[in-house]
Amino acid sequence: MASARAAALVAAVMALMAGVALADEHNHRYQVGDTVTLWVNKVGPYNNPQETYNYYLLPFCKPKPVDKPRHKWGGLGEVLQGNELIDSQLELKFRTDLPKREICTMSLDDDKVEDFTEAVRRHYWYEFFADELPIWGFVGPPPEQTQGDTNVYIYTHKSLDIAYNGDRIIHINLTSESPQPLTSGASLTFTYQVQWKASSIPFVRRFERYLDFNFFEHQIHWFSIFNSFMMVIFLTGLVAMIMLRTLRKDYAKYTARSDADDLESLERDMNEESGWKLVHGDVFRPPKYLEVLAALIGTGVQLALLVLSVILITIAGTLFVERGTIVTVFIICYALTSFVGGYVSGGFYARAEGKNWIQTMLVTACLFPLSCFSIAFVLNTIAIFYQSLAAVPFFSIVIVLLIWMFISFPLCLFGTVVGRNWAGAPDHPCRVKRIPSPIPDKKWYLRPSVIALVGGLLPFGSIFIEMYFIFTSFWNYKVYYVYGFFLLVFLILLIVTVCVTIVGTYFLLNAENYHWHWTAFSAGASTSVYVMLYSLHYFLMKTKMTGFFQTAFYFGYTLMLCLGLSMMCGAVGYLGSMAFVRRIFRNVKVD
Repeated sequence: MASARAAALVAAVMALMAGVALADEHNHRYQVGDTVTLWVNKVGPYNNPQETYNYYLLPFCKPKPVDKPRHKWGGLGEVLQGNELIDSQLELKFRTDLPKREICTMSLDDDKVEDFTEAVRRHYWYEFFADELPIWGFVGPPPEQTQGDTNVYIYTHKSLDIAYNGDRIIHINLTSESPQPLTSGASLTFTYQVQWKASSIPFVRRFERYLDFNFFEHQIHWFSIFNSFMMVIFLTGLVAMIMLRTLRKDYAKYTARSDADDLESLERDMNEESGWKLVHGDVFRPPKYLEVLAALIGTGVQLALLVLSVILITIAGTLFVERGTIVTVFIICYALTSFVGGYVSGGFYARAEGKNWIQTMLVTACLFPLSCFSIAFVLNTIAIFYQSLAAVPFFSIVIVLLIWMFISFPLCLFGTVVGRNWAGAPDHPCRVKRIPSPIPDKKWYLRPSVIALVGGLLPFGSIFIEMYFIFTSFWNYKVYYVYGFFLLVFLILLIVTVCVTIVGTYFLLNAENYHWHWTAFSAGASTSVYVMLYSLHYFLMKTKMTGFFQTAFYFGYTLMLCLGLSMMCGAVGYLGSMAFVRRIFRNVKVD
C-alpha cells in the first residue's frame, strides 16, 4: 500500500514537473490553458531610442496594485541594454481567447494628465515581451493625427492577436484602440482582449517577421559589396605594382654589385640618388612613445580578433534573436582575447628593445577598457539624473569589473610574458645608425600628417554604405541580421587598410622620411575620423533625435565605436606596413 502511494506521488510530481517544463519561456512549449506571462519592459520617446524609462514611470494603473509584481532579470548584456521586465499581472492563457476585460480604472488628476500629455506629444512608445517575443505600441495617437482638436488622447484598449503552431507561440500583434481625451477629474478604464489563431509558420522562422528584408537586402547593399571588392582589386594591384616593378628596379641598381671593388661606386651612387634606400640605417629606429604604440597595436589586434569572433559566433548561433546576447558575447570574447593583445604588445615592445615591459603591459590592459569606462561613467551619470533604464545597475558594473580583473588582466599579463619570450628577439634586416639622419624638406603632400589624414579615406569608402545600415539598425529600431555582409565588409576593410598604409609608407620612405611608425598607424586610424564626421551627418540629416540625453548617448556610443575602430585599423595598417618595410629592406646590403 505504501509503495503504491509512493508511486502515485512520484507520478504526480513528474506530471507536475512536465507541466511546468512545458509552460516555460525557455523551451517555448505550452499546453492548452497554460499561463503565458506578459512582461512590461520600458517606455520612452520614439525619436530617442536610448531615452527609455520604467514602464510604470508613467502613471499607468496596475491590475493588482496591492501585490508586488515579479521582476525578470536577464543576463549581463540584457541589463546593459537597459531592459527591466516586470510582470504585467494580466491573465493570458495559451490558446484560450479572452473577451474584452477590464485591467483597471483610474482617476486623472492634474499631475497624471500632465505626464500622459507630455508622453503623447513626444510620441512615447512602450515595449512588452511574451514568450521572448517583443511587442510594441504607442501611448496615444500623435497630435498630428488629431489636428483641429485641442484635446490630447490616450489609448485605453489593447487587443492582442496571438498566432500559434501546435504547442508554440509564433507571433503576437498588439493593436491600441479606443482613444480617450485626457481631462483632469475624468475616469479612465483600461481594457484588453486576447484572440488566438492557428498559423502554419514553423517555430524556427517566427523571428523573420521582425527582419526588414527589403531594407537590408536592397540592391544598393549588394552594389556596395561589389564596389568595395573592386576597390580591393585596385589597391592590391597598386601594391603589387610597387613591389614588382618599382622595387625590382631599385634592387637591380643597388644590389647587383657584390664585389668589394664596387663598394666605393655603390656608396657614390647612394649619395647621388634619393629614395627609400637612403634611410636603411634609420628605418628600424624605435619610434617615440614606444610603450603607447605597443599598447595600441596589441589592443588593435585584439579588437580585430574580437570583432571577427563575435561575427562568426553570431552567424553560427543567430544571436540577434535573443535580448542582450551579442553584448554578453562581446564582453566575454574581449576578456578571452586579452591574451592576444598582451602577446602582440609584449612581443613588439621586446623586439624594439624596450625596457619598461610592465608599464607597457599595464597600458595594454587598461587603455581601451579605461577609455570606454570613462565615457560610460559620464553617460551613466546622465542616465541616473534622468532616472532612465539606460543607467547600469551597480551590481552589473561590479560584474564587468570582476571579469576584467580576474580574466582579462591576468590573460593580458600572461600574453605579455609569452610574447616577450617567444617573439621578442630583435631581428631587424638592417642595423640602426647611432646618429639619426636629417630629414630633407619635401612637398606638403608628402608630410606625415597629410599621408595619415588621407590614408583613412579609402577604408572609410569601403564601409560607407554598411555604416548606414549599421547606424539605421542601431538608432532606428531595426534588427541587424546580415552578418554575412558584415563579415565581407570587415575583411574588405582590413585589406584596404593594409594596402593604403603600405602605399602611404612607401611614399613617406621615398621622401627619405623614416618616421613611418606613427604615420602608418595614423593612416589606418584616421578612418575613425571620417566615421565620426559621417555620424554627425547621420545625426543631423537622418534622425529626429532631440534633447541633451539622447545627444549625449548618441555621440558617446559613437565615440566608443571610433576609439575601437581607430585602434583596430591603425594596428592592422601598421602590421601590414611593418611587413612591407621588412620585406623591402631585407635585400638591401649596405650595412
